[in-house]
Amino acid sequence: MKRSLQTDDAVSELRPVPLRRQRDYRLLLSARAVSETGAEVSRLAVPLTAAALLGASPAQMGVLSAAGALPYLLAGLQAGALADRMRRHRPVMIGCELTAAAATATVPVAWLAGWLTVPWLIAVTFTVGLCSVLFRACSFPHIAAVVDESQRPQALAGFQTANSLAVIGGPSLSGLLVQIFTAPFALLADALSFLASAFLIRGIRAPEKHVPAAPRGMWTEIREGLRAVVAAPALRALCGSGMAINFFGGAYMAIFILYAVTVLELPAGMVGAVSACFGVGGLLGALATTRLIGRVGENRMLRYAVLLFPLDYVVTALASGPVWSRFAVMAASGLVSGAAIVAFATSMGAITLREAPAELRGRVNATMTFGIHGVVAAGGLAGGLAGELLGLRPVLWCGAAGIALLAIPMVWLSPLRHSPAPLPR
Repeated sequence: MKRSLQTDDAVSELRPVPLRRQRDYRLLLSARAVSETGAEVSRLAVPLTAAALLGASPAQMGVLSAAGALPYLLAGLQAGALADRMRRHRPVMIGCELTAAAATATVPVAWLAGWLTVPWLIAVTFTVGLCSVLFRACSFPHIAAVVDESQRPQALAGFQTANSLAVIGGPSLSGLLVQIFTAPFALLADALSFLASAFLIRGIRAPEKHVPAAPRGMWTEIREGLRAVVAAPALRALCGSGMAINFFGGAYMAIFILYAVTVLELPAGMVGAVSACFGVGGLLGALATTRLIGRVGENRMLRYAVLLFPLDYVVTALASGPVWSRFAVMAASGLVSGAAIVAFATSMGAITLREAPAELRGRVNATMTFGIHGVVAAGGLAGGLAGELLGLRPVLWCGAAGIALLAIPMVWLSPLRHSPAPLPR
């Protein structure tokens, strides 16, 4: 009996503390939550400032929209190589947040001084985007220093919960701040969110044990990250399916508002409510994903989630009947799709952390981010052009067919169709 009790005690000591009781994880999660909420404010306040106060042309609005995503294409791969060279990621993450806060705070100052222009907004948006690229490249391997391997799916689901809450509450907060303080001064909320995030990350005490990769030249290291993704069947399937999903998702987003307003004749309030349902679905998905992954594993969860991705395209294309009926089916579809995307993203992050070699995590994540985020702009351009040539509804059917014929087989015909041995708990 005594020996049995000692063995049980030893096992309990090896079992990680629940995440809700881990101070460092709570700080990291809180940092993500406030930063994402601030970003939602900027997503409304920046284009409003450009269009309503500075009289931006359609071409300038297009450049402004692209400025935030452009750093992923220009510096995403290099950021991953730099992250793998670092022994400590936390100071760089703090520096990124402080730089983004300073850049964002220049907007209301410039507006007061009469200096604010559209190029100024473009430069600020690009700077914040560049900080985001480097922050994300460092934060991905940093998760391994804060969270035990067996708890990473749960931690990633927590981050998805924070993002979903920001998507739900951020637009309302943004609209209120713009209404009270005007768009340029609403951006102070985003600057403060960056400062709060830096302060919270600074409080993390977990030792960083990352072994930096020896520098062998930037492009050599980038090629190693690309090779790691291409050579590993599981990572290759994740990246390929993610690119297919985001390409057709970009096409969907390019024509959705126009389709909802002109074809389905939904009022603007209903269109906004459909988007909010997507965020609510993401929140519910984040809350359920951890438990489901614990039962079925990351691989199986990913396979189930990807099957639901064509649903939103099909439901939107088929929506008919009275306005309330169209809204109801699209809201329900948004709930399911939001949950599926969060489940897929959470599982994808956990599998990437599991499959990528520790010394290549930054580059592997940067390579996948480069591909998956980079195709959104291409998908948007393709969707807009196809909408002009073919009509809006065919774009939806093409999206459903593309995901069904590309993304789903990439997952189901890859090694991800098998579930790995469970980690000891």
